[in-house]
Amino acid sequence: MAHNNLPHGDFCGRTRREFLWETGGKFTGLALTAMLAKDGFMADQAKASEGEKTFQNPLAAKAPHFPAKAKNVIFLFMYGGPSHVDTFDYKPDLYPLDGKTIPVKTKGRGGAKNEGRVVGPKWKFKPYGESGQMVSDLFPHLGSCVDDIAFLKSMTAESPIHGSAMLNMNSGRILSGFPCMGSWVNYGLGSVNENLPGHVVMLDPTGGPISGAKNWSSGFMPATYQGSIFRSKGAPIIDLKPPQGITREMQRDILDTLKDSNDRHLASRFDNSDLAARIASYELAYKMQESAPEAVDFADETEDTIKLYGMDDPQTEEFGRRCLMARRLVQRGVRFVQLYSGGHHNDANWDAHGDLVKNHTYHAGRTDKPIAGLLKDLKRTGLLDDTLVIWGGEFGRQPTAEYAEGTGRDHNSYGFTMWMAGGGIKGGTTVGATDELGAEAVERPLKVKDMHATVLHQLGLDPNHLSYFYSGLDQKLTGVEHVEPIHEII
Repeated sequence: MAHNNLPHGDFCGRTRREFLWETGGKFTGLALTAMLAKDGFMADQAKASEGEKTFQNPLAAKAPHFPAKAKNVIFLFMYGGPSHVDTFDYKPDLYPLDGKTIPVKTKGRGGAKNEGRVVGPKWKFKPYGESGQMVSDLFPHLGSCVDDIAFLKSMTAESPIHGSAMLNMNSGRILSGFPCMGSWVNYGLGSVNENLPGHVVMLDPTGGPISGAKNWSSGFMPATYQGSIFRSKGAPIIDLKPPQGITREMQRDILDTLKDSNDRHLASRFDNSDLAARIASYELAYKMQESAPEAVDFADETEDTIKLYGMDDPQTEEFGRRCLMARRLVQRGVRFVQLYSGGHHNDANWDAHGDLVKNHTYHAGRTDKPIAGLLKDLKRTGLLDDTLVIWGGEFGRQPTAEYAEGTGRDHNSYGFTMWMAGGGIKGGTTVGATDELGAEAVERPLKVKDMHATVLHQLGLDPNHLSYFYSGLDQKLTGVEHVEPIHEII
């Protein structure tokens, strides 16, 4: 509307500027009212004012945006950064260059360099399956599963430093304070089993990764969506057992009384997500006292299944136990399960700065058979059809040595390998490539947000529309720019 064309008549004692401000405010107010009504805000206000607003469990199951291929996710996180050129990214040109100093641009923990001493791959590769995927001798068991796996060989990360790269891989940001992928999944879909957490994290026995709980935090979302730590031995959750002398009946009575009080308090504060999350957490903890121990009880598993996961071998028993727990949890409706291989610092994880052979032999030896067992078990039980499995670390490793001597490799965020299987993913495929040295992605470079978008898409969630309003913005896991899933593997 052209303000200068308004008539200069009577404005009922108001100035022309005041008239414009008031009438403009009315028009924008009408638009805002219509938008709020469309979102159900007015109905919620009316119910709250009349005391009819009832408690809604934040983890109640929700319909996806469109038909989903996957229902659950298992993220196998190889903390520390496994070397792609020693595992799944075959680079024959590296073998004869071993020990030679060549011009190559790298950037990692040790800073930016323009040349380096090549560390040739320390294991041989051979083709597996009908697809002929090349896999290192580090993973003979996983090699038998390649026809169910889609390899992403041109992944890139936003940081070559563990802390920020971990946050990038888990939450899509290099800064703390944002919800992790598991939180987004549970926010978007809820849980089909309200007796167990929707998001479970199982750490390596050596400890948690750098940045700790920030990696499974719900950030600015309600705490209901954060990851719950499960242990592989003993009680799955610390302090889950009721105090001595407190019966289930007594506990139920206490919780009911507390819930009545909280519900009254919430009635006039229906938008208080923290209070709603706390009410839900009390109920979930009560239900988990019976459901969680059953979920990690392997008494009903066959001897063949125990052996399939390598639980009959001291080397693979611990990680195999957690992989079997992951299968049992998704089988019971847990949406998102994350397992960490490696914890703490240095050689306690895949961060091979010193002796690459010692480091990767140890960590691959602990995980190869259990992960292959998980894929085979999911497939034979039909769970692989709707369970999306992800494997990878926060970045890869450089083709050159970090120090003047030794086989250690520095961090590489310019190009590395991850893989996905199940949940509607096309097995036996490869997307992208690094250069002949494995130094950087040169064909179809993929960002972490591309991987995140693919996970959400397979779960029936539109990555460009799954949002949470916070700090004046519609926040998204994949950021503000439009993003597409990796269509080649769907």
